[in-house]
Amino acid sequence: MIEASPGLISIEIRRPTGTGQPYLLLAEWSSIADHRDGFRQSDRYQQWRTLLHRFYDPMPEVSYFGEPL
Repeated sequence: MIEASPGLISIEIRRPTGTGQPYLLLAEWSSIADHRDGFRQSDRYQQWRTLLHRFYDPMPEVSYFGEPL
């Protein structure tokens, strides 16, 4: 669902090195608006929520970052 979203450049999931640590989902978007106003407001996001949000405890935090230094 997320891979079909306009503006998505790449996505990867990183496994934690220790037990009980959270996984890391890294999604690179063309712009913050492509994620926040595009994907998060789309039917694809509603499907994502329905399938995955029951696995989150606690709900993950979304952070936005700039270009690598």
